Amino acid sequence: MTVSYTLKVAEARFGGFSGLLLRWRGSIYKLLYKEFLLFIALYALLSVTYRLLLTQEQKHVYAQVARYCNRSADLIPLSFVLGFYVTMVVNRWWAQYTSIPLPDQLMCVISATVHGVDQRGRLLRRTLIRYANLASVLVLRSVSTRVLKRFPTMEHVVDAGFMSQEERKKFESLKSDFNKYWIPCVWFTNLAAQARRDGRIRDDIALCLLLEELNKYRAKCSMLFHYDWISIPLVYTQVVTIAVYSFFALSLVGRQFVEPVAGAAKPREPLEPGPAVGDLDMYVPLTTLLQFFFYAGWLKVAEQIINPFGEDDDDFETNQLIDRNLQVSLLSVDDMYQNLPPTEKDAYWDEDSAQPPYTVATVAESLRPSFLGSTFNLRMSDDPEQSLQVEASPGPARPVTAQTPLLGRFLGVGAPSPAISLRNFGRIRAPRTPHLLRFRAEEGGDVEAADRIEEEASGSGDETQEP
Repeated sequence: MTVSYTLKVAEARFGGFSGLLLRWRGSIYKLLYKEFLLFIALYALLSVTYRLLLTQEQKHVYAQVARYCNRSADLIPLSFVLGFYVTMVVNRWWAQYTSIPLPDQLMCVISATVHGVDQRGRLLRRTLIRYANLASVLVLRSVSTRVLKRFPTMEHVVDAGFMSQEERKKFESLKSDFNKYWIPCVWFTNLAAQARRDGRIRDDIALCLLLEELNKYRAKCSMLFHYDWISIPLVYTQVVTIAVYSFFALSLVGRQFVEPVAGAAKPREPLEPGPAVGDLDMYVPLTTLLQFFFYAGWLKVAEQIINPFGEDDDDFETNQLIDRNLQVSLLSVDDMYQNLPPTEKDAYWDEDSAQPPYTVATVAESLRPSFLGSTFNLRMSDDPEQSLQVEASPGPARPVTAQTPLLGRFLGVGAPSPAISLRNFGRIRAPRTPHLLRFRAEEGGDVEAADRIEEEASGSGDETQEP
């Protein structure tokens, strides 16, 4: 059964995740404790062998091997390889969940388009939705070990009510080398076409809508089957597994405590006993054990969710999904067909704006202002010239003088950029009036005459600015 802890993390508080560390079911401790104990046992065995069984000359050789293994372990890009692999597996895990076929949309369309309160209409609706559920049972039976254990043979599917004996004979008479989960979908389409000819489906638009929803449902069944068929490339899984195992195989030797060399000792010469300054003999390698816990646990997470249709603690509850889908879909197309509550005026019929009441625990939320947009409280410029509306000239494009906003605050609105001309630094040009900005030549008029008028106007403005 899936381990759900959503309520426990509904609010962020001090030590919110700490309470989850004490759980056993679905935990990393349950997944990893066997490998963890094996790693500790091997590490302790090597440590005892080095401390008690080796001679000084053998310890010297072992120390060289340990240093080599420690340097070699750092050359394995474990974080990159393992992180990318786990990310891929998690994305695939969620995509498989969204590919599980659910009949909710299809059952609503069946209830709305297949009409008839008589026995024939009821039979049509129940048979159509049963075919859809049968298709999902067949594909889940092909990918989920839990469903296969529940329905090991087609006889169990018949006994469960998803298929009749005649339908089973028809199903088994169709010979195919491939999975036949799609056969109930074809039965669905033929029965829907027959209902259209009989007038139970009143128009072609309703039939088209019904078949579109069926195609979406069938596409999810197909996608689920292909996820089971096409796995993550085996070479990638092997690379990640070898990287993790080789890293900790090197760590078993490389992380052992060895007696440091005091001075330059010749090969095969006994080392002087006594640790050097700064070395600490840790009988229990805490950091190495934590590193094993993190990396090996990361690999175990990928191992658990790479196929979520097994029987692990966090695998999908496929049997409960089958029960839920059958019960809800039959209830929708049968008991709820044309079974409506009486329509009446709602509680806010005579009110201009509806305001549902709050409880004492939530009344503070009603005092918060509504969000109107990120620019609603933007402070605009107080300069009225910045809010003037101007018309863009449809004539030929003219060069625009670049402006420096920061320099313009000191020299004026129309201060030219010093990157354009430093000679005009002391000359402040008066801003153009709106009637010049709105100037444009009449259709068929002389464009050159318009240019001369504008140049004269700008020249007269420059003369008024000179001392």
